[in-house]
Amino acid sequence: MDSHIRKVYVPMTETGFYILLCLREETHGYGIVKKTEQLTGGEIKLSPGTLYGSLAKMENDGLIGFVREEEKRKIYRITELGKQVLELEMKRIERLYSSIKEADNDERI
Repeated sequence: MDSHIRKVYVPMTETGFYILLCLREETHGYGIVKKTEQLTGGEIKLSPGTLYGSLAKMENDGLIGFVREEEKRKIYRITELGKQVLELEMKRIERLYSSIKEADNDERI
């Protein structure tokens, strides 16, 4: 993973995170929107402008790839590079969560 990818994607935006998370399975833009809403209990609603701009950038940077077109919808999937970036972000989030729990326990002592 080169320094450009690390600089741009680590830490990730919530939009980028949910795109990569959803694209562990092949899907299209609307599928990403619906899955993100489901995963977040409706708290995050990706707008088309944000979503499609992010998809184009991530495809350009090699994090996701176009698989095929179905009924005029582009189907995407995460690439190996995208999996590496998602894994880094997931570890970062887990570390943050662990730190919060540890800090909470320290305050209770």
